[in-house]
Amino acid sequence: MKELTLRATVGNIPRVTAFIDELLEQAGCSVKAQMQIDVAIDELFGNVAHYAYSGAAGDATVRFAFDSAARAVTITFIDSGVPFNPLAREAPDITLPAERRAVGGLGIYLVRKTMDRVDYQRRDGMNILTITKTI
Repeated sequence: MKELTLRATVGNIPRVTAFIDELLEQAGCSVKAQMQIDVAIDELFGNVAHYAYSGAAGDATVRFAFDSAARAVTITFIDSGVPFNPLAREAPDITLPAERRAVGGLGIYLVRKTMDRVDYQRRDGMNILTITKTI
């Protein structure tokens, strides 16, 4: 398992993406799966940066694990911000025209559609969101 801890800021999304992309390349990840994971990183780390600490500074940890036998990558986002389970939101109605849709929720919807598994738990004062993708 590899781990990166840094300030939860939008400006650090490229650092998180580069950290994960290097590990994905070492694992022989397909370009398609890497692009889907990059979108998930942008959405999930961006949500932590925007909402976890209510405008205050805070840290986030990103953990990477690779199961070579299953060809599966697991990435975990951990923060000590306000409790928030993005999976509890109702999926957006994508059949409606954009101007009639409620704001928000599309990013996590895309993450759920492109990852093989998405889990959330609140444990010991921490938000722990885990995505798994077969590469």
